[in-house]
Amino acid sequence: MECLTVLETARKWDLSPRMVQHHCTVGHIPGAQKFGKSWPIPADAEKPRGA
Repeated sequence: MECLTVLETARKWDLSPRMVQHHCTVGHIPGAQKFGKSWPIPADAEKPRGA
């Protein structure tokens, strides 16, 4: 499974990196799991509604 960083996902979805981190923290992005200090996000994850 290919994963993206928070910064790559933020650019892809036109959001701030902090907003992407927030969506990861509250569980809005399926498959995103915290690994140390980073959030690997599946490349095929969809942008959460209302974001």
